[in-house]
This record gives sequence, structure tokens and C-alpha cells, in this order.
Amino acid sequence: MLFCGINPSLYSAATGHHFARPGNRFWPALHRGGFTSRQLAPAEQHELLTAGLGITNLVARATARADELHPDELAAGAERLTEKARQHRPRWVAVVGVTAYRIGFGRPKAALGRQPETVAGAGLWVLPNPSGLNAHYTVTTLAAAFAELRAATLVPSPLSRRSRAAES
Repeated sequence: MLFCGINPSLYSAATGHHFARPGNRFWPALHRGGFTSRQLAPAEQHELLTAGLGITNLVARATARADELHPDELAAGAERLTEKARQHRPRWVAVVGVTAYRIGFGRPKAALGRQPETVAGAGLWVLPNPSGLNAHYTVTTLAAAFAELRAATLVPSPLSRRSRAAES
């Protein structure tokens, strides 16, 4: 699974870690959604690889708000994401932010959830933006969206991997 955020916040750019701004709900939602065995801190993002997860952004330019990005930047980011998916071959790509997805991929009516198209052969899913600025979602509702993704894509939880290994 490759998670793709919109772009780094100024705080994330300063720290060098994805979803690093205090109040961002990505890390709690990722854990509560069943992707990690514990809640990781942004500085522990390298541990995602051991769970078979990756993380990137559509746009590298840091901004205070994602709505500061130009549509051309998002479209170019979608092209870069496609190339990353072609190179790294994840089974699934999850874009975190429906508005950025709509603009970047030219899908103005796209909804959250599984998308009918793929990204370089990888299944495609759109999640809500976990930024604290997105007041429509709580940690609980974000976690439910992440859990739906995990269940639909059959990504085993870290606990189930350990249980199967112990049985072997």
C-alpha cells in the first residue's frame, strides 16, 4: 500500500516527516484503521516499510494550506505518482485528500473510496484528508475510512501476521 498525501505542511517540511503537524490525524487513523500495531510518530515513518506500507506526496512544495497549490502542480503530481507506482509496483495506492485527487487526476466527480481506474496497475482508493483543517472528519471517522480501505484491499493487520507466523 502506498499512501499519497497532498503536499507537506510548512511544519512537515521543517521536520522532514510526513503528516508531522500536531493535530494531523493521519498517524492515529492509520493505527486505529489496523495498518500498524501501534501508533507511530511522524519521526518513525521509516517503520512503515516493515508493514509493507509506503508514503509520498503529490506535490513536494510545502504550503500552509493545500488550497494554495495550483491545479497544474496537482496534475504534475498525479503524473509523478503514476511513475512511482510503475517503478515500485504497490498493489494499492491510497490518495489522502479527495479534492486534490479530483483536481490532480481530472476526476471532478470522484467520491471517497475505491476508484474505477488504476494507477500503473495498482488499485486506487481515495481517503479523506486527515489535516486538522478538515473539520468534517474526526479521528474516529477517519479511522473507520482507513479500516474500510484495509478490509477492502485485504491488507492483513500486523497482529494477524504475527498470529499466522506463531502458528507455523
